Amino acid sequence: MNLKKHLLGWLAAAFLLSGQSQAAPIILATKGFTEQHILSAMTVQYLQKKGFQVQPQTNIAAVISRNAMLNKQIDVTWEYTGTSLIIYNHINKRMTPEESYATVKKLDARQGLVWLNPADMNNTYAFAMQRERAEAENITTMSEMVAKIEHLRQTDPDNNWLLGLDLEFSGRSDGMKPLQQTYAMELDRPQIRQMDPGLVYNAVRDGFVDAGLVYTTDGRVKGFDLKVLEDDKGFFPSYAVTPVVRKEILDANPGLADALNTLSGLLDNDIISTLNAKVDIDHQSPQQVAREFLQQKNLL
Repeated sequence: MNLKKHLLGWLAAAFLLSGQSQAAPIILATKGFTEQHILSAMTVQYLQKKGFQVQPQTNIAAVISRNAMLNKQIDVTWEYTGTSLIIYNHINKRMTPEESYATVKKLDARQGLVWLNPADMNNTYAFAMQRERAEAENITTMSEMVAKIEHLRQTDPDNNWLLGLDLEFSGRSDGMKPLQQTYAMELDRPQIRQMDPGLVYNAVRDGFVDAGLVYTTDGRVKGFDLKVLEDDKGFFPSYAVTPVVRKEILDANPGLADALNTLSGLLDNDIISTLNAKVDIDHQSPQQVAREFLQQKNLL
């Protein structure tokens, strides 16, 4: 009888182990730009080290990723609070970073999605100048830039201040027009130079424009030594990157939340912009950059 119990127990354990080995991998979806490629590589490498099976899906558009998550086709993503607030939930109310996070966390909980700990970073819009010039002219905030533009309008109308913007921001209902209203910024049409987002950084660096609209964590901000101007009137929403996971996946994978929170706890604007620069400027692969970073943190 004891032998029979022992045999049945062994068979049950073998069945459970077999079921675990055949468990479906965790599907990780990330978007199609450098920062997300690094986050993908970092997540895959660290989770695999922790014993999880992970299947990455990269270059997934935000809305497609969102729908796939709601339809249970993907399990984990690195999402931005501002994207969820504005694009997915259609909320344009101005909020603090803390309010933005609390709002999207609460709304997505109803959809079975769990927002874990946000990283201490904010990949939002900002205006940037050549650092040397900004410091020489004592411009550190958006309001000071606007004051400079207005001063030139009044005293030297032939010396137009040129702003580099991407096409999308120029035409968006929550873009350039309300920004000008918030900061009482008067511009003539020739002062706005529309271009591909990636060209704005080069245009600022090379002096083709006086200031340009950038993403605050882009590696070229640091690599080109640009000065990001403070959004002192809080116009731009917070875009804190955060691991978002389907609740049933968290429940089925003990330790997954802790692992992802470990990664988000390592990131801030300075760190992620440095990593982005290694890819965009030094031409290292996201996988290499992620591996070296995790090794430096003794996580691999």
